[in-house]
Amino acid sequence: MKRILTAGLMLLCLSVFAQTMIKLEVEGLDQNAPDQEKRSMAPDGEINIISQVSSPEIAVYLPDPQKATGAAVILCPGGAMRMLSWNSDVIKMARWLNDRGIAAIGLKYRLMKSAEFPRPADPSKPFGAPFRHEVQDFASFAKANANPSTEAEGKEIVFKAAEDAKAAILLVRAKAAEWHINPNKIGFLGFSAGGGVSIAHTVLHTDAASRPDFVAVNYGPSLIDVEVPENAPPLFIASNIDHPNVAAGCLALCMEWKKAGQNAELHLFSGGKGGYGIDQQGKPVDAWSDLFLNWLISLGIQASK
Repeated sequence: MKRILTAGLMLLCLSVFAQTMIKLEVEGLDQNAPDQEKRSMAPDGEINIISQVSSPEIAVYLPDPQKATGAAVILCPGGAMRMLSWNSDVIKMARWLNDRGIAAIGLKYRLMKSAEFPRPADPSKPFGAPFRHEVQDFASFAKANANPSTEAEGKEIVFKAAEDAKAAILLVRAKAAEWHINPNKIGFLGFSAGGGVSIAHTVLHTDAASRPDFVAVNYGPSLIDVEVPENAPPLFIASNIDHPNVAAGCLALCMEWKKAGQNAELHLFSGGKGGYGIDQQGKPVDAWSDLFLNWLISLGIQASK
C-alpha cells in the first residue's frame, strides 16, 4: 500500500490554527502538480474560505487526552464543490467536538478547477441550481441524486473528493493508536456539498478499512446516484425544511437508506431556509448539535453525558 503520510507530521492544537496540514496521497494524483489554492482570512485571523484546491490534505485537532472518548469525526466542509467554508465548518466545529472529548479531522478535498471564488459579477455565469424542488417534491430526485451541476466537471469532482475522503479515513485508522482514537468509532460529518462527499464515499467505498462507523450530514444531500451498500453505516441527516432543493434531497436520501433496511435518522427544522453551523441563531435548528451528540451516544460511539 502506498505511503499516505508525508514526512514532518505535526499535530497542532486549536489555540493556533494549522498552517501546515498533512498531505494525503491518492491513487492517480500527481503530487508534484502545482497547487493554485487560494485562501481568504476571517477578521480573527483564522482561515475563512479555501478555494482552488487540487492537493487534498487533513488537519488534525485532538482533544485533551484526559477528556478523549476515542471517537473521531472527519469534517467535510461545504461550498458547492467550488470552495470550502473552513472557519465555520472545520475550525468552529472542531473546537465544539474537542470540548466534548471527540477528535476532529478537517478534510480539505479537491474542488472544481474551473470555479472562481469570489464569483465574478457576471450574470452570464449563474451560481445556482437549474431546478427548484421543495421538500414535498423529494421524489423528483431519482436515487436521491440532487447534484445541481450540468457540467461534467461538477459531476466528476464528487468522485475525486470521495477518493480524498477514503484516503483520510484510512490515514485516521492507521494513526488511531497514536492519536488515542478507537478505530471502530470513526465517521464523517459533512456540511452542504461536504455532506454529498461523505455520502459518495460511503456509497462507493464499502470495504471494511474504508467504511465509516457513522455518517452525518447537515443540509448535505447526495450528489451522485445512491445505491445503499449492505454494510451501510447509521446515517444522521439534518436540514431546514424550507431549504430549496436541499431539504428534498435530504428526504430522498433518508428514503433510500430506509428502503434498503438501514439505520437512518432525519431532522427537518422550521424557521430557516439555508445552511447553518455550530453558532446559535435563536432558531429551532440550533438543536441539531445536541441531537447529533445524543445520536452518537445512542450508537455507543460517544460516552454518555
